[in-house]
Amino acid sequence: MIDVICDDRLGVKLRVRCNPDDTIADLKKLIAAQTGTRAEKLRIQKFYTVYKDHIMLSDYEIKHGTEVEIYYD
Repeated sequence: MIDVICDDRLGVKLRVRCNPDDTIADLKKLIAAQTGTRAEKLRIQKFYTVYKDHIMLSDYEIKHGTEVEIYYD
């Protein structure tokens, strides 16, 4: 289990516990459960790299304590 820190730059900062072999879509579902926003309305990125839903967290080298940005579409 790893903790991914998700920040939306509007005051919401979440710590989401997930597995390294989860996909970005799974991470979006976990974030949606905590925020109340639908998972398909979320975009996860780091700097200018937008993460695609079907790629695993370990493929993006997201490890314990990694911070990603949440944007609402």
